[in-house]
Amino acid sequence: MTTTTMPTTATKGRPLRSVAAVFLGFISVAVFSLATDQLLHVLDVYPPWGEPMWNQGLNLLALSYRIVYTVLGGYITARLAPRSPMRHVAVLGTIGFITASAGAIAAMNMNFGPNWYPIALAVTGFPCVWLGGVLHGGRGAMLQTE
Repeated sequence: MTTTTMPTTATKGRPLRSVAAVFLGFISVAVFSLATDQLLHVLDVYPPWGEPMWNQGLNLLALSYRIVYTVLGGYITARLAPRSPMRHVAVLGTIGFITASAGAIAAMNMNFGPNWYPIALAVTGFPCVWLGGVLHGGRGAMLQTE
């Protein structure tokens, strides 16, 4: 004979909390990146919006703060995950890789700057969010996926 158990209050909201953890990690990277972009445009460090940015140093600057924000996004996701923080981080990394890869393909066809930049965004995304998850969880988080 089998018995069914009703979900407890503690487990009912977990799917929503899981989605929120990944969503907030993703959005935090986008918001911080775009806010920094805007600031650098206003300060005339970057060319006006819509103009190509071919300067290698400026592209390296953009990549560097995006790496920091992506690590932060992984940390936020792991911190907000109701359970299995590294699994949530892996989901975020996968979503980020897919969206960054699509963005890289589009950017290369639009000729907005050097091709290495959007490719670097796609390639560095997953390792950076993973690092954010590891920083949240300490030593044991590196192999934890449950």
